[in-house]
Amino acid sequence: MEMKIWAAIPGTALLLLAVGVPAQPGPGNPEEHLPSNIRRLTYFGERPVYSPDGRKIAFMSKSYGDAFEYDLETNALRLLTAGFHHEGFLRVHYLANGDYLLIGPQKFRDARISRQSDEEFWVLKRDLSGPPVRLDQKVFEGVATSRAAVRISWSNTHDQYPEQIPTGVSELYVADVAYENGAPRLASKRKVLDNRQMPECEIEAQDFFPGDHAMTFTCYLPRRKAAAMGIDLDTGKVTNYSQAPDDYQECEGLFPGGKYTCVECDRQKRGTIDIWKLRLDGTGKDIVRLTHWADAPGYRAPNPVISPDGKWMAFQSARSGEAAGVGHGIFLYRLE
Repeated sequence: MEMKIWAAIPGTALLLLAVGVPAQPGPGNPEEHLPSNIRRLTYFGERPVYSPDGRKIAFMSKSYGDAFEYDLETNALRLLTAGFHHEGFLRVHYLANGDYLLIGPQKFRDARISRQSDEEFWVLKRDLSGPPVRLDQKVFEGVATSRAAVRISWSNTHDQYPEQIPTGVSELYVADVAYENGAPRLASKRKVLDNRQMPECEIEAQDFFPGDHAMTFTCYLPRRKAAAMGIDLDTGKVTNYSQAPDDYQECEGLFPGGKYTCVECDRQKRGTIDIWKLRLDGTGKDIVRLTHWADAPGYRAPNPVISPDGKWMAFQSARSGEAAGVGHGIFLYRLE
């Protein structure tokens, strides 16, 4: 994919305006036949996330690539991870104070091994005044970031810490990101859940509910199934929101107020993925399909995230058969 970039340097910030050249549309290509409430932001990129004020979207250029930031008011792109050596990042998130949380390996080995065993947290200052600081904490897949405090949640498995975590065990943690003389570190780390009472479940952190007293997580199950679940961080009570043992429902993108979440779901056709909206009342009955990418053979729509005002959803276009997270552009969906 060809990408043309023009760069300007106002002050110390590197601003990039990028124009992508799309691939030739195929029959029924959903990227080229958009409904009126969806528009394309970029022709490249994956794993979008909203800034705390909703004015920007950060995303990855590719798996083990660079992090970019899209300004929704000016349409400018900023390259976040220039000016220092890195081994490639898989994810970028915003902390509540505006700093960036990156996930990537200290040393890249290969896509499979590094993703399972080597991914770590790094904090990049919002003014991009220096390279990111390693937090010395490995992570399984994704992370939940709080909007109320500089707080994160993640999970670990045997693959990241084989000497500490037995095979088959999955553990969920919460910690604050504290700063000493400007340097970030993890503080008040505590384990809030493990899968010993539900051994088939592999845990991935997703989103904090407002107030940080509870959070959602995905329970990955055998036979390519998954459930959107939640935990009360005060009582430890776990709730299965999906109540759909035949579905793949991976929660992604909590709505403001915490009554709904998006789920990556295969209900429309097993083995495909589209975005659905699930009410978090514990019944699993109120679930509505939002995208129809999977109606076109070979396409899927994953990685949704909801704007802080609840008016927009950002997501990526993806292809069947590619590794999870690989994207082919960022799209904006206007919610009713």
